[in-house]
Amino acid sequence: MNSADNAHREWMRQRLDQAARHFSVALAGDHIFGWRDRTIGSRTHNGSWLRVSWSQTKWTHGEWWAGNEEAVNITGVPKPVVLAVHDWKETDNEWGECRLRAEVMTLVADMPCSATPELRTELDLPDQWWTDLRNALDTLAGHRTERGELTQEDVTNRLLAYFGSGIDPTVTKWTTAHNDLNWGNITAPNLFLLDWESWGTKIAGYDAASLYILSLLTPGTAKRVHETFTDLLDSPDGKRAQLLVMSRYLKRVEIGDFHNLADKLHKHAHRILSA
Repeated sequence: MNSADNAHREWMRQRLDQAARHFSVALAGDHIFGWRDRTIGSRTHNGSWLRVSWSQTKWTHGEWWAGNEEAVNITGVPKPVVLAVHDWKETDNEWGECRLRAEVMTLVADMPCSATPELRTELDLPDQWWTDLRNALDTLAGHRTERGELTQEDVTNRLLAYFGSGIDPTVTKWTTAHNDLNWGNITAPNLFLLDWESWGTKIAGYDAASLYILSLLTPGTAKRVHETFTDLLDSPDGKRAQLLVMSRYLKRVEIGDFHNLADKLHKHAHRILSA
């Protein structure tokens, strides 16, 4: 980690301390940083979780900025609940005007299944955990929402750009999805789904497709995911969803992420398109 990264992390720690003072809570655990240090969080002494996120103000007008807070209306899905929110703005010498959001949430004590979005070690989880996962995603899929900016045109353009015209891009069913369901956002031994910033309308089976694609490095777990969601993953929409997920992570390969997964993505996409 270079000096600029260290400086940013220290800046984030100071903002977490500032948020703790605002809510009159004391921090009680290690500082946990999110993807590219865009978020920071910690336990508190009163048994909650305090999280601070930041972004340039110009990017904070979309649905994702309030996703955690708005997920409170979803029932029947195990997840943390936002109890209080505090927003403020600052001006950074490098980034210009920034917006920060502090959220006090109910604490999830269970650990994520993986330290990375992609699973690198096989999971050994009981049948009930997989049943709970299926029930949670089915319940979420049935939740009605107007959140979600993905359109048929978006799907068509993305699939054509990455995979050509080898598959009909026409979506036949849209449902509500977590939209960032990776192995770092799902816990065990008790199931909780974390980080609800981007939830909204997606192709049916999108969350199952995400977990399946991010399991390709662990064949045993990938098989269990497929067994749990066979009806979704093997449907025409499920195959479209898998390709859409793969395009998402292939795009991340361009910026230096997921190099270990790149070959698996290409090979799996070839299997779907060949079929």
